[in-house]
Amino acid sequence: MGPNFDEIAEILKIIDASSCDELVIETGDMKLLVRRGSAAAAASATTHDEPAMPIAAAPSITAPSVASAQKPATAPHQIEIVAPMIGTFYRAPSPDAPPFVEIGSMVRKGQPLCLIEVMKLFTTIGSEHDGRIVRIGAENAELVEFGRTLFVIEPA
Repeated sequence: MGPNFDEIAEILKIIDASSCDELVIETGDMKLLVRRGSAAAAASATTHDEPAMPIAAAPSITAPSVASAQKPATAPHQIEIVAPMIGTFYRAPSPDAPPFVEIGSMVRKGQPLCLIEVMKLFTTIGSEHDGRIVRIGAENAELVEFGRTLFVIEPA
């Protein structure tokens, strides 16, 4: 028997707080693969008789492909920051705090842009580049899908 949901959530918290970019755990009937650091990265769990699916998804939900997610048009030099998982998008660290960024904000690589919450587990999404925010692709507290454009950055 593999780890339960609480154990997986604790592993994800530890990974989020560390500098680890990838973790693979295999048991007899399950493989847990956690990656971060790029738009294509997603946490997934598989068993030998079940297809891969994001941890954040309920069994009845399947993650759409990046191509089918909502994507506004961007200029060739602009960079999209996309949702690495299905979850609730939050622009601020708490309801009474100001948003992490606004349109026009200058950001540095690694600077927090938003939070995505999945079953009470919050993941901070940081900027992958230095630049200026030119578009915010989701409303506060909106459910976002894997691959959805959250921010568009014009490189500095």
